[in-house]
Amino acid sequence: MKNKFIAERHLNYVNKGAAMAKSDVVAASMSDCINLSIGNPDFDTDQRVIDAAFADAGNGCTGYTNFQGDPELRAEIAKMYKEEYDMDVKDGQILITPSGCGSLYMIMAMICEPGDEIIVQAPYFSSYCLQIELNGGKIVELPTYEEDDFQVKPERLEALITDRTKAILINSPSNPTGNCLSVETMKEIAAIAVKHDLLVIADDIYTAYSYQDKFVPFASLPGMMERTITINSASKDYIMCGWRVGNVILPEDMMEVALRINQGMIFCAPSVSQRALIHAIRMRHEVQPAVVEEFKKRLTYGAERVNAIKNMHTVFPPKGTFYLWINIKDTGMTSNEVSEYILEHAHVLLLPGNNFGDCGEGFLRASLTVPVEKIKEAFDRIEKLDIFK
Repeated sequence: MKNKFIAERHLNYVNKGAAMAKSDVVAASMSDCINLSIGNPDFDTDQRVIDAAFADAGNGCTGYTNFQGDPELRAEIAKMYKEEYDMDVKDGQILITPSGCGSLYMIMAMICEPGDEIIVQAPYFSSYCLQIELNGGKIVELPTYEEDDFQVKPERLEALITDRTKAILINSPSNPTGNCLSVETMKEIAAIAVKHDLLVIADDIYTAYSYQDKFVPFASLPGMMERTITINSASKDYIMCGWRVGNVILPEDMMEVALRINQGMIFCAPSVSQRALIHAIRMRHEVQPAVVEEFKKRLTYGAERVNAIKNMHTVFPPKGTFYLWINIKDTGMTSNEVSEYILEHAHVLLLPGNNFGDCGEGFLRASLTVPVEKIKEAFDRIEKLDIFK
């Protein structure tokens, strides 16, 4: 029944990420289901980080922090950017937030007037729709294609710009494709942003998982710091999904409004989570390499298995993240049909590519957040199916 107290925009909203939203329920309904759907790493946060964070909690770090975030954490983020990328990030540019998703929702609340258009590199993380559209914006899909190495083509981007365009949203390494934008591509995007006076929002969630080249922040390009908002999260880079903490780096003249919205949403990010992130950043060279290497091993193995199965293939060697973006167009079936067929007959849960935008049709996303033994079992089951023979 329609509830008169709920805003119409919510009652009539179609959730384009519905497959992701219900994936855990589907997986739980099958006792032998191998769940390759959600990007929730199967590792625990490093014990050293946990111990240090809870020692801080035991010493009284359990109340509200400064609304902009723990000053010690902000200093650690600025130090990390200097050490890793030789970037000078000012304290007045750093805002600690409750996760990357919280950051993006806050940013869209800050920049979107009703009807404003946000051009989004596609295929894209499906929650972008919620973050943009529930704040009055309109998502404009900027398709990227396998034959172009999933790079943004400047002529395709420029053709989408209208007088309502507010920003360009990019994600590299990319969820779901695992692709990384080249520096040359980013420079072309930067030139277009300057030409049309647009904001760039860089979703930098998977920076640790850039396997072929060292990650380059978009904001580090000449002249881009003043027109880029960078979204960071502890979830993937530090295996801290459940801690719900991240940060944004934005132009200083946007901080007052961003801080106001963040206060209205949550006051401040959880204090213990902020302490954990301080220690994770300080220990990054100890805690990240083994996890990154394990995911790279899984991706390499998974890609080899996929490419050996008839009617499917993926990019090789893997470039980034821990996702396989699997082309299943040769089956002659839709993404939904293939994912449902695999689930029904092999009890392996993958997400249909159209969950990530229109140009994702003909693909599946596999999140390799299970051990190699489970990945092997999953593709052993899949390769026996009639559509792959």
